[in-house]
Amino acid sequence: MSERKICVVTGTRAEYGLLYPILKVIESVGKLRLQIIATTMHLSEEFGLTYEKIEGDGFIIDDKIENLLSANTRPSIAKSTGLATILLSDSFQRLQPAIVLLLGDRFETHAAATTAMLMNIPIAHIHGGEVTEGAVDEQIRHSITKMSNLHFCSTQEHKQRIVQMGEDPSKVFNTGAPGIDNIINFELLSKSELESCLDWYFGPKSALFTYHPVTLSEDDILSDLRQIFQALKAKSLNVLFTYANADTGGKIVNKEIEKFCQEDCNKYKVVKSLGQLRYLSAMKYTDVLIGNTSSGIIEAASFNKPVINIGDRQKGRQRSGNIIDCKIDSLEESISFALSVDFQEEVQKVKNIYGTGNSSRRIVNELIRQPLSVVKKFVDIK
Repeated sequence: MSERKICVVTGTRAEYGLLYPILKVIESVGKLRLQIIATTMHLSEEFGLTYEKIEGDGFIIDDKIENLLSANTRPSIAKSTGLATILLSDSFQRLQPAIVLLLGDRFETHAAATTAMLMNIPIAHIHGGEVTEGAVDEQIRHSITKMSNLHFCSTQEHKQRIVQMGEDPSKVFNTGAPGIDNIINFELLSKSELESCLDWYFGPKSALFTYHPVTLSEDDILSDLRQIFQALKAKSLNVLFTYANADTGGKIVNKEIEKFCQEDCNKYKVVKSLGQLRYLSAMKYTDVLIGNTSSGIIEAASFNKPVINIGDRQKGRQRSGNIIDCKIDSLEESISFALSVDFQEEVQKVKNIYGTGNSSRRIVNELIRQPLSVVKKFVDIK
């Protein structure tokens, strides 16, 4: 029996980090052949040329798709999506995968799903069924679900939601979140190793900050960031910043963070791409996570860390008991609450609803076992 070719399309540093344990398991089994297509932010110097990290981890990239336009406007994102569709059709035609494996809900992921569907290539989708009412990711995620043939979701609630959308329950698997596997499998850096690597120190109290734009007006984004920076200064936190994604308004966020960090290089540090090892190590040693990124919702509970989730970007996403939801104008008070003795003690009791690991093995087992077909039926709920 010939090896089943699994083509993984990845466009961002964060998404690759979640895919990493799955890629390692695929490579370790004899029945599958791994193919990787790197797109979008991976090929951008602005975001750290993170395809080099993929290659540095020992993986072979079968194709590189340069589809990201320089502007961060709605039309440019739409054009980047269209360009990805055109270029991916050539890649899929050449690579002839048996199935395309996708994670999440970004625009290049939607392009990959659309292309595979139109080329009659089965699709397996990870992290479907989730809800994020404050971002366009919501529509993208659910539309990918309807194009996909196998579904690997992270909780029972998400499985139920996929089934509600008419998907065959026998093709929907609650595997837990693959990002948890990295926490279990990685040998994280020590605090001193990480500080030396970053040339930055955690200090008495520290925060890990990742913030993606939600609003579409530049004035709104700038106003939001001014309030956020004011709150961070008021609480005297040492803050490690990561870059926002290549979404509408992302460049504005990154530019303002760079400017803010120049005010005090000892307290504030920005890194374009930490990578999973340094990111998870930072998550372990900081006192609080601040921002609106999914990693705070999904992975931080495994470290029993408080997370301040700003605004509506993650609204509706299932969460553990370590999350504090707040508006920007109450960020200062939320930081005080997150660092309080009472809440710190409460967070230590939290169990991560997204699983305890081994998600990657469950996913790969189904990629080996499941018959592949592009034929779908809509299953009504009885």
